Amino acid sequence: MSNDTTTASSPANAQTRYDVNRADLPLSCPLPSMALWNSHPRVYLPIEDEGGDSQCPYCGAHFVLVD
Repeated sequence: MSNDTTTASSPANAQTRYDVNRADLPLSCPLPSMALWNSHPRVYLPIEDEGGDSQCPYCGAHFVLVD
């Protein structure tokens, strides 16, 4: 039996604005580096189709594509 002790490095939805890069695509909220246990279900955001600016429908977090 494997014991995976890897945890997310940041709390979910702690900020209201997040700068993201193309390396972060496909974009989801919460981000993969965020803890999921205390957040809403993961939702994928079409930031490229929205001109580089997207908002999460669950928590209102604002994501801006910076590159």
